[in-house]
Amino acid sequence: MNSGKKVIIVDDEQDILNTLLRYFNRKNKFEVDVFTNPVNALEAIKNNDYDLVLTDIMMPEMNGVDLLKKIKEVKPDVPVVMMTAYSTIDKILECDKLGASDYVTKPFISLKDIESKVLDFLGII
Repeated sequence: MNSGKKVIIVDDEQDILNTLLRYFNRKNKFEVDVFTNPVNALEAIKNNDYDLVLTDIMMPEMNGVDLLKKIKEVKPDVPVVMMTAYSTIDKILECDKLGASDYVTKPFISLKDIESKVLDFLGII
C-alpha cells in the first residue's frame, strides 16, 4: 500500500536508477521519481514536496555534494542520503557538514538494506 510519501533518486547511471525504481515500485510503499541529471532533479525538488532525496556523489555537470548544498538552501528539512562508490573520509565529512542524513555505498550489498534505510527516513513501518 502506497503511503503517499515521495522519494527522488538522482544518479547518472541509468542501470542503478532502473534497478532501484523496479525494486521500489514492486514494493509500492512510496512514490519514486528518478533523474540522471542533477540540474533537472534540483528543479523537481524545488517544485515538489519530496520526503527524501537519494543522490549519487560522483556525477557530471553537478556532483552530489553541490546538489546537497543547493537542496539544503531551498529545502533544508528534506533528508538527503548520499550514495557513493568512493567513500573517502573527506567526502563523508564534507557531506556531514553540509547536512547529509546518511550514506549508502555502491555497489549495493543489499537492496533490502537500502529499502529499510529509506523506510526509516519516511517513517514507514
